[in-house]
Amino acid sequence: MKFYPYGVGSLVTRVIEDGAGDNAMVLVHGAGARCDRWRHNIPVFAKAGYHVYALDMPGHGFASKGPNFAYGAPGFAGFVADFIRSLPHKKVILVGTSLGGHTSATVGYRHPELIRALILVGATGLFELGPEVRNAISERVKDLTRQGIVGKLNGLVYDAKRLVTGEWVDEEFRINNSPGAAEAFAKLSEWFRQSVDTDAIGDKLGSMPNKPPILLIWGVADRAVPVEVGRKAKTVLGNPPLVEMQEAAHAPYLEKPDEFNRAVLDFAKTIK
Repeated sequence: MKFYPYGVGSLVTRVIEDGAGDNAMVLVHGAGARCDRWRHNIPVFAKAGYHVYALDMPGHGFASKGPNFAYGAPGFAGFVADFIRSLPHKKVILVGTSLGGHTSATVGYRHPELIRALILVGATGLFELGPEVRNAISERVKDLTRQGIVGKLNGLVYDAKRLVTGEWVDEEFRINNSPGAAEAFAKLSEWFRQSVDTDAIGDKLGSMPNKPPILLIWGVADRAVPVEVGRKAKTVLGNPPLVEMQEAAHAPYLEKPDEFNRAVLDFAKTIK
């Protein structure tokens, strides 16, 4: 795997790249995360013959931070689309989790010419949340205290006792409190409070006459975006396959990587 800084317009991101050839796959993380969350997936996809890229979203990881970006799914979608256009590939398989799923679905709707297929993992933003849920997410997003980060990580995975270590908490705390991060998460928090429902994408994506092939993957124990959302999305999006992973929560790619990787690669083989 290669790790390097990469310019997208006026912004700088970090990219993890593995594999070769024109069969490209781009992986998009969720709110508060970063591209190395895909560390158990990238080398497997590359070994299977895909040219894989994962990148840090603005405000996250080692990407540009601070207040001068339109944080939220539409802004992130524009950033991802610009990144894809900069690659030497005509189209990519776009994999997004949580807010990265909302972002990826928005790219698929707005820029279908860039997309071979969409894989949405516990995606937010497919349907309206309502004010109570919006406000709760907004508060969690901007809570960068150590206690708040522990709570978010515990809610991310099914087996928190095994997976949420002190080292992981410390790393998350340091990265999400690095220069410019507080301003970025404050703006992202406000987008969740004010605009996430306005930017819901499920019905729009579902109504596309020539939408790309779609795979849905959900952890059955997902508390952040319950599996019922995935089941509703299956109906609205035209009955794409839905993989429900047992003993997995909001990060099945991280806690059940073997099962997740098989699901992605089995689906990818069906794409023409």
